Amino acid sequence: MNYTAILKALGAALISWGLNFVWMPKLIELLKKWHFGQTIREDGPKSHLKKQGTPVMGGLGFIASTLIAALIMTFKSFADPEFLIIIAAFVGYGAIGFLDDYLVVVRHNNEGLRPRPKFIMQCVLAVGLVIWYMAIEDTKIYTPFLSASHAVTYAPVLFFIIAAVMLAAETNAVNLSDGLDGLSSSLVAEALVPFVFFAYKENNESVMILLCAMIGGLIAYLHYNKYPAKVMMGDTGSLAMGGIFAGSALVLKQEWAVIIVGGVFLAEVLSVIIQVGYFKATHGKRFFRMAPLHHHFELGGMKEMDVVKNFRIAGGILALLGILMGVLL
Repeated sequence: MNYTAILKALGAALISWGLNFVWMPKLIELLKKWHFGQTIREDGPKSHLKKQGTPVMGGLGFIASTLIAALIMTFKSFADPEFLIIIAAFVGYGAIGFLDDYLVVVRHNNEGLRPRPKFIMQCVLAVGLVIWYMAIEDTKIYTPFLSASHAVTYAPVLFFIIAAVMLAAETNAVNLSDGLDGLSSSLVAEALVPFVFFAYKENNESVMILLCAMIGGLIAYLHYNKYPAKVMMGDTGSLAMGGIFAGSALVLKQEWAVIIVGGVFLAEVLSVIIQVGYFKATHGKRFFRMAPLHHHFELGGMKEMDVVKNFRIAGGILALLGILMGVLL
C-alpha cells in the first residue's frame, strides 16, 4: 500500500472529525427542538437521573460524517461488495437502533423495541451479512498473533456459525457498554485502531479509509459526549458502532481478534449473562451490584469519570495487543 492511501485515510479522519465537530451543536439543538431526550431507566443508578432529557440519537452525527468522508475519499469502493458488507452492517444495525430510540421517544419511557424482536432483527441481519460474505469470499479466519500463513479454513457451516454469532454478539456487547458519558465511543475508537493496522497489512485501502473516518467522527463526538454529556448516541450510535466493528472483523477475517481487542465489550456482556443466570439460579440474588459491569463499579463508590478512565486504560492495553497482532500478521 502506498503513501497516497495513508494520506487518504488521514484525510478521511480529518473530514469526518471536522464535519461532526461542526454540525453536532446544530444536531443537539434539533434533537432538543423535537424533544428527542434520553429516558433514564428507573432501576438504574440514581446518579443518572440528572441525565433525564439529555438529547439522544447523537450517533446520527458520526454515522453521517463517516459515510460522507468515505464517499469523498474512496467513492469507487462503494461498488465493492466486501466494502458494502461493512457499510450494510454499519447502517443496518444503526437503523435497528434508530427504531429502538424512536419508540422510546414516542412512548416517553425506556421501553423501545422489546428485547426478543430486537435480538431477532439483529440475528437476521447477521445471517444475511454472513451469507452475502460467503457468496463472494472463502471461509478463512486469521489466528491472533500468527501470520497470515497460519489462517484456518473452516467448514462452511462452522464458519457461518462463528461469523453470525460474532456479528450479533459484538453489536450487543458494544450496545451494553453505552451506559456512561464517553465510555462506549472512546472504547470503540480505541478498538478500531488495530483494525486499521489489519486493513493496512491486507492492502485493503477502502476499509482502512472507512475506519479512519469512523475514528475521526468518534473523536469529534467525544467532545460533546464527555462528562457531563451534552448529547447521547442512543442505540442508533451504539449498534452502528458494533456493526462497523464486527463487519470489519468479518471482511478482514479477524473474527477471533474481536475477542481480544474487544475484551472490555466481552466483559460487559458476560457480566449481564452471569447476573441473569445467577439471579435465576438463586431465586433473586445478584452476583454484581448491577450489570453491565460499569454500573457494578459505579455503585461500589467509583466516580463515573473514574470508571470511564479505567475502562479506557483497559481498552487501550487491549488495542495495543491488537496492534501487535497487526504487526505480526
